[in-house]
Amino acid sequence: MIRTTTLPNGVRVLSESMSHVRSATVGVWCDVGSACEPAHQRGISHLLEHMVFKGTPRRTARHIAEEMDAIGGELNAMTDKETTCFYAHVVDRHLPRAIDVLGDILQHGLFAADDLTREQQVVLEEIKMYDDSPAEVVHDRFTRTLWRGANLGDPTIGFAHTVAAISREDLLHWRATRYAPSTVVITAAGNLDHDELVRLADESFVAFAGNVAPPPSERPRFVPGIDVTTDDTEQAYVLLGFPGLGMRDERRYALSVLDTLLGGGMSSRLFQSVREERGLAYEISAFQQGYRNAGLFGVSAGCSPERTQECVDVIVDEIDRLLHDGASASEVERAREHLKGNLTLALESTFNRMSRLARNHLVHGRQISTEEVEAAFDAVDAAAVDALARELLGAERGLCVLGPGEVRGVRLPGAAAARCREAGRIWSWPPA
Repeated sequence: MIRTTTLPNGVRVLSESMSHVRSATVGVWCDVGSACEPAHQRGISHLLEHMVFKGTPRRTARHIAEEMDAIGGELNAMTDKETTCFYAHVVDRHLPRAIDVLGDILQHGLFAADDLTREQQVVLEEIKMYDDSPAEVVHDRFTRTLWRGANLGDPTIGFAHTVAAISREDLLHWRATRYAPSTVVITAAGNLDHDELVRLADESFVAFAGNVAPPPSERPRFVPGIDVTTDDTEQAYVLLGFPGLGMRDERRYALSVLDTLLGGGMSSRLFQSVREERGLAYEISAFQQGYRNAGLFGVSAGCSPERTQECVDVIVDEIDRLLHDGASASEVERAREHLKGNLTLALESTFNRMSRLARNHLVHGRQISTEEVEAAFDAVDAAAVDALARELLGAERGLCVLGPGEVRGVRLPGAAAARCREAGRIWSWPPA
């Protein structure tokens, strides 16, 4: 049910028909994100995402909002480190209006100077909001510590000083040099007709032109380190980090199985040992930060400040036990079925299917079927999980902690802490 058409100007249009639903989600995906920004303009892609909603020659910002509200639709956008997406979720009969609005705002946003001043202030307030969230702060410091000095390590939203310095001319230049048929793909999923979708997209993007080379994918080096931030919080926030895999790595299926059996559910090793057996944390999970050619793997926990070192020790012990004893066939099987079940449930959403079309195209250059994904999970055995665990979880480790003063002395147990100390990679903020 997936069809692909290339418009005369080079824009790809991909769709997946879901005849059992009454809605459709359409997205305009741009191969641009914060990882390709110059350091002094960090956050420009995110700011541009905000600014396209501020008005065009045909529509004011208020008209854009009212037009979508009048049909009960959702119009939104999201920026990450490698892509930007502008999307609309509407009742199927309103798909023409959604595509017209998306095409208008992306191509013809005015970026008026007074709107820019106001929206910069909005983004600065958004940065403050994240700064008031300990979980956001520690994840930001986690990525910046372990990918120290890399574009992928910096926050997508940018910094207050870089956002405030961006001018209207900067935004116009960024759009002109980054957004073109060669870096844009339109994807849609839901109760739709592909040929009609192509006709609507061709009408809305007929004047869209240019040829921009896709940005190169960064491959940052993993930097083992310990970063401790003291703040007046009730909990300590703990992130233990390891090298991960890029989304193009065929071993990503084995990593997802490893992620799941280690910390992906209530039956996972970390949930059982950290929460159920010792009551050390309410939240304990494993996670991946995956990009095209790079990735991080991590464990996240929140615990009482006075038990932070104990929590870190138990997590490290559980990982070392996995490295020593290996994964069992039964837990690998359970993790595989868990992942396949999650995939099936996720694909009931038109938004998820729309996003999947785009990410498969931008990352892999082809559509990967559900059957292929399930077969890849089924091919993962305990030996593959053990080999990947030894490669990723063995030698290089990093630790980021945020909490009150009691967390200042928290360290990685064993040789990992010694390696960080020898390399001078132990940071504390604020300084003692």
